[in-house]
Amino acid sequence: MARAGSASDPASDALFHALADPTLKPAADARVLVLGARESPGLHAARGAGWVYEQDSKPRADALARAGLATAPPAPQARFDRVLVLPPRQREQARALLARAVSLLAEGGIVLAAMPNTEGARSGATDLARLAGDGGSLSKFHCRAFWCAPRSDGSADAALVAEWQALDAIRPILDGRYLSRPGLFAWDRVDAGSALLAEHLPADLAGRVADLGAGWGFLASELLRRCPRIAHLDLYEADARALEPARANLGAALLPHADGVAAQVHWHDVTAGLPARYDAIVSNPPFHQGRADDPALGRAFIDAAADALAPQGRLILVANRHLPYEATLARRFAQVRTLADRDGFKVLAATQARA
Repeated sequence: MARAGSASDPASDALFHALADPTLKPAADARVLVLGARESPGLHAARGAGWVYEQDSKPRADALARAGLATAPPAPQARFDRVLVLPPRQREQARALLARAVSLLAEGGIVLAAMPNTEGARSGATDLARLAGDGGSLSKFHCRAFWCAPRSDGSADAALVAEWQALDAIRPILDGRYLSRPGLFAWDRVDAGSALLAEHLPADLAGRVADLGAGWGFLASELLRRCPRIAHLDLYEADARALEPARANLGAALLPHADGVAAQVHWHDVTAGLPARYDAIVSNPPFHQGRADDPALGRAFIDAAADALAPQGRLILVANRHLPYEATLARRFAQVRTLADRDGFKVLAATQARA
């Protein structure tokens, strides 16, 4: 959940460097869709009145909104002269996004994408060529920009487009116990950190509870299973693609609670603060900025939790053992203790939040 615009973005820079080429540059009145749009100087320099922006990450969507670029999905029948794509690293998710881009092209349109060389750029270029023809590529900023050339009959490989679009579908995982989709964190399994945290959830958690960085909903489901005194549960997640499976998994977990537990899933940037007060907060906070471990995200989650907890509230989080969260916890809480330390992870409990 890194804040967009706060660091260099070589893939975006490479994308808009390529777009300046006269053979790729859209006309002033062109219809342009940007999938995975990120606030950047190149985007501001190139954008036009007919541009549409889509972004699943709440922090990046918020950064675009602050820059005056509202994000929204395209209209159902809309077709575009250019579709610009910043694909993710995960192969199935990237293929699905490229296939969707091709499906949204107007006749004679071009898909232009860019990826870091270390995150599958060569494979991405090969995949786009399979879908809609090999238009060309260029290397810049340790990234590759690549684009399609319209096929001679003006069509793409419709069967492959449909097959790859289906790769993004929500599907059963773990013998059908949950739903998820490719590209989410630990999308097809329970990660070891979350499993350890679930194992050490205190059964007496009660009242209003929040799960920060809820993903596809495993921890929230465990909270409802293990903590019968919860009255209200809020799930906060920054990746919009996780919201639908999280709601479905939450709904399944709520079924045994005949007396009714109020629960909601929120598309929200936790680092911007929380809108409510809680008796308990649990979290397996994200710890990546790009591909590098960065404790700043976890520290921001701790600060947000401390600000939102009731006076006697509890924070329970799991983290990789090497991440230095203890100093932040000591600054924000009067009492901190370790509930578990195993398999490279630690579960920490903190109470008596400080202002």
